[in-house]
Amino acid sequence: MKKPDRNRVSRLDELPNIGKAIAADLHLIGIDHPEKLMEPFRMYEDLCAATGKKHDPCMIDVFMSAVHFMEGGEPRPWWSFTVERKKHIAQQGDKEEE
Repeated sequence: MKKPDRNRVSRLDELPNIGKAIAADLHLIGIDHPEKLMEPFRMYEDLCAATGKKHDPCMIDVFMSAVHFMEGGEPRPWWSFTVERKKHIAQQGDKEEE
C-alpha cells in the first residue's frame, strides 16, 4: 500500500487506493489536487451526476480512504471502509423516516 507524505503529495494518484482511473474520475468533478478532496458521499453524488450513471457504491469507500488519509489517518485498504459506509447510509435512511 502506498504511504506518501500527505504534506507533500501533489497528485491524486499518489494517494493510497487512488490510481489513474479514479484520479481521472475525480478530475471530472473538479478535484485536481489531494487538498481539494471533499466529503466522500458528496464526491460520489457529484461523480454520478457528472457521468450520468450510478457508480458502484464501493467508490465511496475509495473516496473515504483518501479523505481519511489526507485528514491524518493511516493508509488503509479501501474495503476497510465498507462497514462505515453502510452504517452511514443506514443512519441516513433512519433520519429520512423520522
